Amino acid sequence: MNFSKLHPYRFEIFFLSQFFILFGSILVSNSFFDLWLLPAMFFINIFAGLIMMSKKRLKFIVFLILIGISGFLLVYRLLTNEYEEEIVFLRMAINFLFYLFVTYEIVQQVWDAKKISSHVIFGLISGYVSIGLIGYFLCMTIELAVPGSFHASFKGAFSRDTFNDEFMYFSYITLLSIGYGDITPASTLAQKVSVLIGLIGQMYNVIITAIVVGKYINQLNQSKNKLEKE
Repeated sequence: MNFSKLHPYRFEIFFLSQFFILFGSILVSNSFFDLWLLPAMFFINIFAGLIMMSKKRLKFIVFLILIGISGFLLVYRLLTNEYEEEIVFLRMAINFLFYLFVTYEIVQQVWDAKKISSHVIFGLISGYVSIGLIGYFLCMTIELAVPGSFHASFKGAFSRDTFNDEFMYFSYITLLSIGYGDITPASTLAQKVSVLIGLIGQMYNVIITAIVVGKYINQLNQSKNKLEKE
């Protein structure tokens, strides 16, 4: 497949799919979102990741392998209609690696950008959103492995039916350093991961965002000096 025409818009595609993954349930009914919109947006998100890796052959191949394994496990679960802990953990690990690879690639491409454009800004935002998704998979895996690692003040415990929404919420609230206290880490591991999510979020803003802003200011100054010379 030729990704060259889509490559310049990789960050926009990735960000828009992330946006609908996070907020699509606000726009449509929950049943339609869970059955159709969410899977479609995850597919587009993965496709955008492939576009992002398309110019790096080794990473592209690794990416395809991860997607292939995840797809096989999903089809297996749908066909057998069985819930197996090993399969769930393996899918969580693959999803974690997927967003780890993609986030690293986004940060690297944003870091290496010579010119700051709207494409780069979308990449900057997408990288930050991806950190929240990494945190989401980490927190959910910990709770699955050791039930009770997180405590919800409004009901005390989590159910599998509400895992997705609750841990997505907790990850981003922690990343943004808001911390309402309605969901709290109860185990030592959960506490350390929560600190890690918040720390990475702050480091991203202080380092990556600051570099992009600095490049943009230099870019404006160079354009201004060029106009003055003319």
